Amino acid sequence: MLFDIVTIFPDFFDSPLKMGMIRKAIEKEVLKVKTTDLRNFTSDRHRTTDDRPYGGGEGMIMTPPPLSRAITTLQSVPPEAKVVFFTPRGRVLNQELALELSCQKRIILICGRYEGIDERIQERFCDLEISIGDYVLSGGETAALVLIEVITRLLPGVLGSPCSAERDSFSDGLLEYPQYTRPRIFMDMEVPQVLVSGDHALIAAWRRRRSLETTFERRPDLLGKASLDDSDKEYLRSLGWEGD
Repeated sequence: MLFDIVTIFPDFFDSPLKMGMIRKAIEKEVLKVKTTDLRNFTSDRHRTTDDRPYGGGEGMIMTPPPLSRAITTLQSVPPEAKVVFFTPRGRVLNQELALELSCQKRIILICGRYEGIDERIQERFCDLEISIGDYVLSGGETAALVLIEVITRLLPGVLGSPCSAERDSFSDGLLEYPQYTRPRIFMDMEVPQVLVSGDHALIAAWRRRRSLETTFERRPDLLGKASLDDSDKEYLRSLGWEGD
């Protein structure tokens, strides 16, 4: 998987790409991440990438020519790439979307700044608009890091255990069950007895029910799309769930 990032702050990515799972994925050559400095595609001595919006209003808009030149240059080099732009009006990033994108060989990430980018760039070049949540960031760089990490976890050979990604929150549409480790007693709070029982069937059942409980209590909106069997639904109804 190759990520090409178009940004006016390429140094933003230096430290995160050298940490943890992403660093290991790069070392294994499962993942490649390249940054493209948008200012290298400007044509004035001030290396300008923004201008005032037509019609008035606050803030500045990223101007089309540098973005057009940067994207076209990247697209001229194989392999073929999907162009992604981060915007609040985009498709919300979730595990389902991450799985779809993990099948791509290459993705070009456009990191906006200021009040956004000229609409004509989105109409002409962007294949997919993505939002990482209902809040405001100063630019797309943070969102790009989020997307890279979410997708990298799904790439073969990245995680130490092949089951880790499958057991993560949202993998089956539910929030994850509580986790515990040593010491067994901490500040008078003891690890649930079932987890030290050695009975794997009981442990699996406990974890499933706790996952259902947590999702029902904190994110009931997820239950409509979750993978639920009849016993799951029966248990949820005992908690007060009114779904089908």
